[in-house]
Amino acid sequence: MQKRYAYIWFQFLLSDWLVIRRPEFKDIPFVFTVSDHGRMVITVTNYLAQQHGIKVGMRLADAKAICPQLEMIDGEADRPLKLLTGLGRWCIRYSPIIMLDNFSVEGVFLDISGCTHLWGGEANFSKEVVSRLKSNGYEVRVAIADTPGAAWAISRFGSKDLVIPVGEHIEALLPLPPEALRLSETIVSKLKKLGFYQIKNLVNMPRSVLRRRFGEEFLSRLGQALGTCPETFKLIDEPSLFQERLSCLEPIKTRHGIEIALEKLLVKLCMNLQKEGKGLRTGLLTCHRVDSKLVKIKIGTNVASNDPNHLFKLFELKIEQIRPGLGIELFVLDAVKVNSVIPEQEALWKGNNGLKDQNVIRLLDRIAGKVGARTIQRYLPAEHFWPERSYKNSMTIYEKPSSEWRTDQPRPTELLKKPEPVEVMSIIPDAPPKFFIYRDFRHTIVKADGPERIEQEWWLENGQHRDYYRVEDEAGQRYWLFRSGHYESEEGIKWFLHGFFA
Repeated sequence: MQKRYAYIWFQFLLSDWLVIRRPEFKDIPFVFTVSDHGRMVITVTNYLAQQHGIKVGMRLADAKAICPQLEMIDGEADRPLKLLTGLGRWCIRYSPIIMLDNFSVEGVFLDISGCTHLWGGEANFSKEVVSRLKSNGYEVRVAIADTPGAAWAISRFGSKDLVIPVGEHIEALLPLPPEALRLSETIVSKLKKLGFYQIKNLVNMPRSVLRRRFGEEFLSRLGQALGTCPETFKLIDEPSLFQERLSCLEPIKTRHGIEIALEKLLVKLCMNLQKEGKGLRTGLLTCHRVDSKLVKIKIGTNVASNDPNHLFKLFELKIEQIRPGLGIELFVLDAVKVNSVIPEQEALWKGNNGLKDQNVIRLLDRIAGKVGARTIQRYLPAEHFWPERSYKNSMTIYEKPSSEWRTDQPRPTELLKKPEPVEVMSIIPDAPPKFFIYRDFRHTIVKADGPERIEQEWWLENGQHRDYYRVEDEAGQRYWLFRSGHYESEEGIKWFLHGFFA
């Protein structure tokens, strides 16, 4: 496939952005300035300021003398890049590959190979992009050519016909000035002093002569424009390895329409995942609305899945979060995180597979989609004496325990993360308590069992052992209490509540 590139040149990027935000500046000449060694220097001008002869690099005081009604706005060094990056992400509706201009922060490149047929050809594609951006308030020129360098040159210095047919980009470059090659001002000045006012005066000269007179940068830029030298760019967003896009002939406004689009995307995505032996762990659906706003919903799974029906049920729980507004014109589905899928061996009979049962895993995924992934936890035994340290969170649903759960002694249904102090009365020092006071409420104990001694983990910290008792009060509620240390110890003793039995 022949590579084709589009370049969108935002002629008045910052000034258009300001007018969109503050319409009162539409008919006023204004500039952006920055402080440079105590002087205010102009960095950006709008069209009306240019009409008064005000240029970038001019001092604000001189500009005010030329145009007394000139308005000044404080500039920010990183604002153009942030703005251009945001506009580039908006352009993803036209191509999945968007690249920043590495020569000037005034435009973006689009790799449109295989994309323009959706708009009926490159000419209609260009008209669509220009029309949409102008309706949003940006003055742009869009050029299409075989190389990024040629598209950049044609957009800024080309004639009215900015869509260059395949294979004709060299002829389109020949009449353009040397500035169209993205050269530094020093090289451009040297070229004009020598009488080179058009690119056609240079292309047939020996490369050794051009290198000696103008340096390697000149040859590199010339080769990039002609297509004989490769060029690298920084992508605004790295495209996902597993991504599906669906453009809509008419804006989608209904839940039913969103569900149909999602089903189509999931079927295509899962087919590609199955071919690679992969499954989705995190999925992201991005809806591009007609009003240029983005709406996103995300799902996650406990194990990698390439089942479109299961994934649709997870997305279905969040479809109500999508606000289509005036309509959605593009759906993009990304498998943000994928893992290998390990097929389970089938058996002639079905037993109790526990977490290996796919139905259980899918149920957990749906519950997590409703109540949140962090609400559901799986715990594994940890090799510690202290009860609050005797478990750990499982990293994956298939993680196997390194040791067995302790089952020789009963444990409470609810274990407090941190034992809470209580006041206790006992008849003799080592006997179970007769009553205890917890949160200002007295519990009279009618039954007790214990003690169960758990020693301190001396290799981790110093401290007393614990004597645990299972007790039941007059209301039939059961608790897990412990005494820290002996009565005769110098440190004294303290009682704590550590859990509740069912």
